[in-house]
Amino acid sequence: MSFTIAIIGRPNVGKSTLFNRLVGQKLALVDDEPGVTRDRREGEARLGDLEFTVIDTAGLDEGAKGSLTARMQEQTETAIGLADALMFVVDARAGLTPNDRAFADFARRADKPVVLVANKSEGKQGDAGAMEAYALGLGEPVQISAEHGEGMSDLYDALRALMPEPDAREEFDDDDVIAQDEDALPRPIRVAIVGRPNAGKSTLINHLLGEERLLTSSEAGTTRDSISVEIAWQGRDFRVFDTAGLRRRSRIEEKLEKLSVADALRAVRFAEVVVLMMDTQNKFEEQDLRIADLIEREGRALVIAVNKWDLMESKPGQISALRIQVDHLLPQVKGAPVVAVSGLMGEGIDRLMSAIEQAYATWNKRVPTASLNRWFEQAVDANPPPAVSGRRLKLNYITQAKARPPSFVLFCSRADAVPQSYLRNLVNSLREYFELPGTPVRISLREKANPFAHKRKRPS
Repeated sequence: MSFTIAIIGRPNVGKSTLFNRLVGQKLALVDDEPGVTRDRREGEARLGDLEFTVIDTAGLDEGAKGSLTARMQEQTETAIGLADALMFVVDARAGLTPNDRAFADFARRADKPVVLVANKSEGKQGDAGAMEAYALGLGEPVQISAEHGEGMSDLYDALRALMPEPDAREEFDDDDVIAQDEDALPRPIRVAIVGRPNAGKSTLINHLLGEERLLTSSEAGTTRDSISVEIAWQGRDFRVFDTAGLRRRSRIEEKLEKLSVADALRAVRFAEVVVLMMDTQNKFEEQDLRIADLIEREGRALVIAVNKWDLMESKPGQISALRIQVDHLLPQVKGAPVVAVSGLMGEGIDRLMSAIEQAYATWNKRVPTASLNRWFEQAVDANPPPAVSGRRLKLNYITQAKARPPSFVLFCSRADAVPQSYLRNLVNSLREYFELPGTPVRISLREKANPFAHKRKRPS
């Protein structure tokens, strides 16, 4: 049985640092600026032999109704509703504030077990603030330093007292069955949604989920962390990552935006399929093409989603024209699927999910060696390699080294002399012949070993 704990508190008390400490990796963005966390983030935590789900939340603060701050607080309230227990975090160095006292009452009204955590308690300076925390009436504060890992044994004791004892039958009888069931199920397809700021990435994911899981706003740059959510579609599971908008590097000045962009790039590298979302009013700008090129260089399957299609006047042949435009502007991913969607209205969602599943299958494709070399012979006969410095290049044979993305090794003589333009022609021919649209295709060159190289030339 999973036990869920929500970490709550006012901004800048170290909730995300504690979350990262418990999950064992830097999933949540951390910065000195208050209010970095906006969406709630879940992770699988481990502390000693305790295993539980932990939720990082936005800092509790008072905001005008309907404002972004107020909706951040709604996300926190949702997390509290999902949790079995709460960790209320205060800053031991700063001491108690009116907000701490107000939201301690809020935590009590939740009618759930609360562990009071006095963070930043390292050194003598934190002792006074920790003692002051007794005044909140939430029991004895657990003094820790999430950044330095101090006090984790005391936190373990406090959490151990709250969590139910494991069911012996669940622990021993069902584990093997559960493991077998999990092995039989396919892993979720990892999908990152990327694009320029305000392209509608979070709105699209909210529609897929059927709930306001991620914060949205007309203001660009609402999303900061890369948040992952689980989605089921027609019997297939997906893990979808919402990411911060990617602007041109020259426009990124604030440290926090740099952290958000780095987090988005990590999501691209972790993903298997990347959906590049564009605004239909400003599609195929230079930054869109740069992002697509990044996705190709990282070797990820690409799907292009043109969002806010409901704002376009309907004309015949629009999608075909878009596909032609993509092939012209992005020849390195020729044939990438292009889907018109409206994240707000829910139009084109089924087509998008189908395109993601197909792109994933293409990205995993393996070509039989016999078929591959039949194609290779035909391709070389139709377009022989050019002579370089008066010497003919000899291409021997080709084999597929791996999938994800499809990668091939071409054995030849004088690998360093094969022109890149000739390799591009081979890639395009291979992509078309074996139906590998949109996915990156790699061909690396390897010189065939000379069987007589070990024999020294006899002296005359």
